[in-house]
Amino acid sequence: MSLKLDTLAYTNKLRGLPPEHKLIFALITLLISLSTHPPIQILIALWMGIWTVVYAKIPAGIYFKILAVASFFWLTSLPALIINGIAISDILKVRNDAWQGFTLSSYYIYISRSGFYQAVNIFTRAFASVSCLYFLMLTVPFTEILQTLRRLKFPTLLIELLLLMYRFIFILWNTATDLSIAQKSRLGYRNFRTSIKSLALLVGQLLKLTLQKYSQFSLGLEARVMSGEFRVYAPRRYHSSKRYISEAIIGWIILIVLEWWLNARIFT
Repeated sequence: MSLKLDTLAYTNKLRGLPPEHKLIFALITLLISLSTHPPIQILIALWMGIWTVVYAKIPAGIYFKILAVASFFWLTSLPALIINGIAISDILKVRNDAWQGFTLSSYYIYISRSGFYQAVNIFTRAFASVSCLYFLMLTVPFTEILQTLRRLKFPTLLIELLLLMYRFIFILWNTATDLSIAQKSRLGYRNFRTSIKSLALLVGQLLKLTLQKYSQFSLGLEARVMSGEFRVYAPRRYHSSKRYISEAIIGWIILIVLEWWLNARIFT
């Protein structure tokens, strides 16, 4: 999947826009999503989905699939906020907060109203934030992000670490794919027991092979007399779009006005 996403970043319909514009757009929208209420955050997620799927022409199936993967991890953490437990002797303390509940031995397990609202706030904020980051990831190649950060005078060490992390994502992915194909060809996943065993072997071999490839990568850099700074090629063949700039600014204004109106309704 990582290779497919990288290909989409190079072939999307917004490829010709300056990466600085897309980076600023994603970051400002992200800041707005972090400081607004759930209804506005849902609108931000829908808006960023339009930019990604409609304008950039990213396949909707891929976009919703990676959103579903992220949503799965959020949903697994939400029950810890919603479901609470307290001793039966203290049940009166949570009478107003308990939505529904039941007694289990000497404890009262209940669904918390405040926990539910907190979970909703966290989910919508995460959903809107990830939508902004996915827009950036699917429309701007990583090398162009690094070049943009370099022009914005970000610390060189930070840029080098980001490049190394990006490189090793592909090393890890390719190594895991090769090991998985080898195991499947030997019927390593024919039943549950062998699947667990094969998965354990895959994790162990993955660490070993990844360290070997890291060593080979380091030797390659030394053989090329690495000067301590990576350079990546990113051609400057971009053109601005007044339409997209205007739409982004108008969208920000609408979101801020809606948030102001929502705050006025809440506090009156």
